[in-house]
Amino acid sequence: MVEENKPDKATIIVHSGDMDKIYSALIVANGALSMGMEASLYFTFWGLQRLQKGGLEKGPLSKMHFLGLGKSMIKSRMKKANVASLEHLFRDFKELGGKVIACEMTMEIMGVSKEDLDQNLIDEYGAVGTYVNEARDSKITLFI
Repeated sequence: MVEENKPDKATIIVHSGDMDKIYSALIVANGALSMGMEASLYFTFWGLQRLQKGGLEKGPLSKMHFLGLGKSMIKSRMKKANVASLEHLFRDFKELGGKVIACEMTMEIMGVSKEDLDQNLIDEYGAVGTYVNEARDSKITLFI
């Protein structure tokens, strides 16, 4: 069996809207881009909420949220450690050529219209076939 030569590409399903998981997705994707790879983020279900207008910084922490206190504590520690904001990481991702795909099926299920989403963040709308085509051509696929 001959191994297929796949492009240097990473595709990440962003299923969660939790702040720490959005950070993880963007840090890995930006790392891939900075190493010369292509990178795609496929936002679906609760991850899609972060693409809504003003929604990027809204998600809770996945653990230790404590009615928002945990998130404030983590953000304070991140600031002290000079960790970039989600908006900054997203801007870097787009400037480095990263691609953002919004899941059309999730939009329909959750009653989200294109007008609800920040069009500056999205490159493409697609269903599962769009994700499968991205993943099929990727060396790295992740589910966050």
